[in-house]
Amino acid sequence: MKLFGPLYQRALTWARHPRAPALLTGLSFVEAIIFPVMPEVMLAPMCLSQPRRGFWFATLSLAGSMAGAVVGYLLGHYAFELAKPLFATLGWLDSIEAGIQTVREKMAVSPWAVFWFLVLGGFAPIPMKVFTWASGVVGVPWLPYLASMAIGRGKRVYLIALAIRLGGERAEKALHRYIEPIGWAALALLLLGIGYLLYRTNAG
Repeated sequence: MKLFGPLYQRALTWARHPRAPALLTGLSFVEAIIFPVMPEVMLAPMCLSQPRRGFWFATLSLAGSMAGAVVGYLLGHYAFELAKPLFATLGWLDSIEAGIQTVREKMAVSPWAVFWFLVLGGFAPIPMKVFTWASGVVGVPWLPYLASMAIGRGKRVYLIALAIRLGGERAEKALHRYIEPIGWAALALLLLGIGYLLYRTNAG
């Protein structure tokens, strides 16, 4: 079944929209809070269509993600109990509570142990919202939290921009050719990541 190919073609169309930079920034913002689609879905085709502006697009995506990280943290800190029924309906509650437990364990070591965990987590296929809400619930100090979000998400978006800038048309052809296995592999990694968090929670 072809699923990711059509989505990729649609993303290419969106990426060429005159307001694509604003849409990318908005997508990055809401993805850090609640939206399930990662901004790389738009960032990659935008970089492919305009390689010279790739690093600017990556910066916009990072800025949106950072703003969303602040809002997600505040919502986790002040509104998690109110949002629990919504997360349960969406099927995200177990993964977020598992993330909370893991972040709490790291906080028991030190805030900078959380920093390194979140830096690594920013490059994993686990949705960013898991980390933003969990950090707010636990009360991770702002400095290590924001630094980890900037580094963790920044290395993802800038690496995409760099890879496409260096690969050019070859990168586009390769992405188009292998989009289905790449998409399914990313989905499998996401499920494994959620399973790992659940395992850590149950083991603890």
